[in-house]
Amino acid sequence: MSDATDLNTALGLWREQLGMQRVLVGEAAERRYGGDTTGTRRRIAAALLVEDSNQIAPLVSVAARHGVSLYPISTGRNWGYGSALPVRDDCVIVDLGELRRILDFDPELGVVTLEPGVTQAMLAEFLDQGAHPFLVPVTGAGPHCSLIGNALERGYGITPHIDHFGALTDLEAVLADGSVYRSMLSEAGGEELARLFRWGIGPYTNGLFTQSGFGIVTRASIALARRPERVGVFLFSLRNEAALESAIIRVRDILQRLPGVVGGVNLMNRRRVLAMAAPYPQSRLDRHGLIPQAVIEELGAQYQVLPWTGFGTLYGSAAMMAAARREVRRALSGVGVRLIFLSPDRAGQLARIARWLPGRTGRSLASTAMTLASSLELVAGRPNQTALPLCYWRNPTAMGEGVLDPARDGCGLRWYSPLVPMRPRQVREYVDMVERIGLEHGIEPLITLTSLNDRVFDSTVPLIFARDESDAGQRAARACHRALVEAGREIGCFPYRVGIDGMGELDSLLDHSRDFRQRLRQALDPDGVIAPGRYEGG
Repeated sequence: MSDATDLNTALGLWREQLGMQRVLVGEAAERRYGGDTTGTRRRIAAALLVEDSNQIAPLVSVAARHGVSLYPISTGRNWGYGSALPVRDDCVIVDLGELRRILDFDPELGVVTLEPGVTQAMLAEFLDQGAHPFLVPVTGAGPHCSLIGNALERGYGITPHIDHFGALTDLEAVLADGSVYRSMLSEAGGEELARLFRWGIGPYTNGLFTQSGFGIVTRASIALARRPERVGVFLFSLRNEAALESAIIRVRDILQRLPGVVGGVNLMNRRRVLAMAAPYPQSRLDRHGLIPQAVIEELGAQYQVLPWTGFGTLYGSAAMMAAARREVRRALSGVGVRLIFLSPDRAGQLARIARWLPGRTGRSLASTAMTLASSLELVAGRPNQTALPLCYWRNPTAMGEGVLDPARDGCGLRWYSPLVPMRPRQVREYVDMVERIGLEHGIEPLITLTSLNDRVFDSTVPLIFARDESDAGQRAARACHRALVEAGREIGCFPYRVGIDGMGELDSLLDHSRDFRQRLRQALDPDGVIAPGRYEGG
């Protein structure tokens, strides 16, 4: 980081470029961007609020001349991984959230080119207004999160294009010296072709801008999945823990037999489902601050949640869906129980009916049905906030209404997100490991396994804790995360992404790949102008 004189000179130039109101310094910047669900803290030197992509190259040139480090964000809603915070102290945040233009859309082939501030909700509104039959690549992070930001973190969903970076076809970026990166096919063959063919020509360089700090991405093109004739899900349960290994084999069989029809399959343990449907039982914890197993089983009976719940998505024509349902029934026979098939409309009807059921059981079933109905909206490519209440499960402050913001509202959340090979014995070893380490650290082991393909799951484990002035929950969650990463690595499972305060630990595990990455950094950004420390040590 530069000295105060260099920073002040840069701030003066940025005020000339952006205007006084768009340069926040010190406390004003930290107040706006300093909140984080993990409890991590960073000193933020300043923040630049960009309103036009043409402003980016000049402000990067100023940073390069004066030795100031920048940290770009899209919407800053990277909850559980660092929110809007930079990896290192004293960076200047470059907020791209006001870059909200949809620059190009091909209504015939379904490719959209947009800026970093375009959110899931904005794209949904655009598609609705034009009656365009395509799905938004939704995530559980909510409708107000950046599409580009998620793709560049290699995020995923359960709609037909599961891999969101895999659907990104082309991009442009500003490099550390202020020059502009464009792909070879875009320049040689034209922007239209580059939007349609992900790999381009020559070395594949677009991937350098994912999970890195090699440039500030200013636009990207994303191929959207066409809305099918029918959208549906299948739900099933496992009556006991012993059925998990058999279920893994059956899920793998479904994915192999029905590629393109099954978007993905989630397996969630009972604790995870209850965290989405039931209030946190604060008054019934044991002396370690955990929910006793007897209470878990009681709530499972009340909310009709068995040890594991499966949730798979289906897309296709009426004939394809009918055939798929037969295949799913066959595959899950003897393993899954309570198998049902639902469309988004039918789930909504069940939720409305459940509201009229009397007593505590009626209220419990209504809660479960509402969660299910909201989840099916996501399956249909309709962004919503249905997954966000999970962040508030142990937060003493009520969620309130409107746009949810777990960082603003003081939620405690850190994600452990490892890749898990789709082998029954390895999945069992992984589940046992997460449960053991979570309970040892006073963290409820809430486990989801989401199929990325027929070979590997991504498992998302939210380490949810209550935040207070003692920081005890924050320390426990961080220690738990570190232990999970170490133990998971020993059994062949490792995160597909890490938070801002885990990048130094990641770097300590590297050798040859670190050397290669450093050579790239030396060539593209030797002075560490853009996002220093990002996936290269804290």
